[in-house]
Amino acid sequence: MRCHTARLPSLLVLALVVSSCAGADTPKLARGAAAPDFSLPGIDGKTHSLGEYANSRVLAIVFTGNSCPASQLYESRLRRLADDYRDRGVTLVAINPNRAAGLLPQDLSFSDVGESLEDMKTRAAYRKTTYPYLSDEAQAVTQQFGVVSTPHIFVFDQSRKLHYEGKIDDELREEAVKSSYARSAIDALLAGREAPVEHTRVAGCAVKGLSSPAGSTPGQADAGKADAGKADVPLTMAGPEELKRLRQNGTGKLLLVNFWATWCAPCAAEFPDLEATYRMYRARNLEFVSVSVNDPEERAAVEEFLQTHRATHDNRLFATSDVYGLQAAFDPKMPAAVPFTLLLAPNGDVVYQELGELDTLKLRRAILANLPEDPQFPGHRAYWSN
Repeated sequence: MRCHTARLPSLLVLALVVSSCAGADTPKLARGAAAPDFSLPGIDGKTHSLGEYANSRVLAIVFTGNSCPASQLYESRLRRLADDYRDRGVTLVAINPNRAAGLLPQDLSFSDVGESLEDMKTRAAYRKTTYPYLSDEAQAVTQQFGVVSTPHIFVFDQSRKLHYEGKIDDELREEAVKSSYARSAIDALLAGREAPVEHTRVAGCAVKGLSSPAGSTPGQADAGKADAGKADVPLTMAGPEELKRLRQNGTGKLLLVNFWATWCAPCAAEFPDLEATYRMYRARNLEFVSVSVNDPEERAAVEEFLQTHRATHDNRLFATSDVYGLQAAFDPKMPAAVPFTLLLAPNGDVVYQELGELDTLKLRRAILANLPEDPQFPGHRAYWSN
């Protein structure tokens, strides 16, 4: 069967595995197969192996990750599953199959962090993860299990024979779930019965970097070639009227605005994070405008800074040396100091602002909570709002 993705938006082609793709419905491990061994680092700083869980009556291994919106929507369900069955001799172990080095900005368009072990620690702390979360950066274990998309769960009995693999349940929206496949399999094994269903088709997000050799960085070399040479970095002068219009946000999109200066060390330090953030979400209706409060005579230095950071979005420079007057034109309540960053809703409401050093994670989470809902992942916006 051929996988047809030509009509999907480019972002989804990169992010998703269509369930009808070849191999998506052909499990590598069939019912009765032995659990592949593993030895992987966890977010607790320890190395974990299959034998560590020998005393568990049931072992559920779920392949999941940080950046997949489908996986995110299952985080709370996995936490409850682990908590509900822990005292009954059931262990849930999560394994991240994504190769962090291969990620491009568009791979993170639904996430605040990447897929490294440090990123996993950040996400686990944010979402209060209670189960082991392990990293398979080399993807050897992922390939042994035959995992190509996340989330994908495997349920083994105490002899570590497989009884169920596939979806966790039948709906991304938790309130719409009718069949809890993983829980049904666990309940059956605890009762000494066969799991009622042995396999369901997994459809979620493609495992990142799975087809590339270990240690490579898929896509980054080509991206680097595409970015070679001088970038097209616009810079326009901003007077009072332009700044008033900027504050009203007439873009129809979520608008990130950053006031900065070349002489401001914190501004320079946080600018790369702002650029990375914009590149992560620009395909999802985020616009970014940087506004330099430098004197107009310092235009050359401003242009050099923006060129260094390949700031190909909208950039403004104060049109006069009246810094305070121009700041007041943007917003009379605007603080005089820089850096100053704010996030404007399409209607002009301020949904996030930060004076001084930027908290990048807070900014990204505010962006994710205010981007348009993607119909492929109902409830994703609420996930970040909570």
